[in-house]
Amino acid sequence: MQETSIFWLRTAVFLYSLGVVHTLLSMARRHNPLFGAALYGLSLGLVFHFVSLVERGMLLERIPLDNFFETCSAAAFLIAAVFLFVHWRYDFSSLGLAIFPVVFMLALIGAMEVPVGPWSNASVRGAGLAIHVLLILLGYAALLLMTLASIFYLVQERALKNKRPTAWFDRLPPLATLDMLISRSMGFGFAFITLGLVTGLAWAFVESGTKLLFDGRVGFAFVTWAAYLVMVFLRASAGLRGRKAAWMALTVLGCSALTWITHTGLRPLLER
Repeated sequence: MQETSIFWLRTAVFLYSLGVVHTLLSMARRHNPLFGAALYGLSLGLVFHFVSLVERGMLLERIPLDNFFETCSAAAFLIAAVFLFVHWRYDFSSLGLAIFPVVFMLALIGAMEVPVGPWSNASVRGAGLAIHVLLILLGYAALLLMTLASIFYLVQERALKNKRPTAWFDRLPPLATLDMLISRSMGFGFAFITLGLVTGLAWAFVESGTKLLFDGRVGFAFVTWAAYLVMVFLRASAGLRGRKAAWMALTVLGCSALTWITHTGLRPLLER
């Protein structure tokens, strides 16, 4: 019964992933027709998730809240259920931009309690690691571009407000162009960071089971992703602009740099 409960949970994770796609597409365009599909996927995934929790509870003869993975799974279920109620009661669809990825990530971690088979061959292992690294590097590049655009936005906005243009003021793009660059680079950056984190978790799960999930250095990666998610949500729902957006971008860039530094300690394992 444990295998079937994990199967239902992983089915729910797959359905929850539609919400992540919705969030990523929302960064590219204002009106995203995928929200209905994401909401349907969340609702159906919640049913499979409930079946998984009931089966696991019956198997263990207790409430499945005894370890880290069970807690993550239960948290994902409760967050999804509360969001559906809030959306039904108050039509708060914009909250889904943050809720969908959180539910997916928590459920994904919860589904990693039972290990899978080893790599089929060394080439697949190397390709998986290469894809993860490439996605993370693309995400960092987009984040750096977003940070520079935010700083230039602040410089030009301040110069216009004080009516004191600098010597290189005329070389800066218009505010509208910088704002569009911030939005585009933020969307691409979050997409690459999210996909990079998911592929990294999947690679580490096959490589060493759940061992790396409890490494503090992996925790930095989740902090970076969470900070990025907060920035994306505030930008899309509250129109985060100007000085606050620049400081938020610098904070996320700092988290990313710290994550990169700490992960150099994983090199012996990656090169094994």
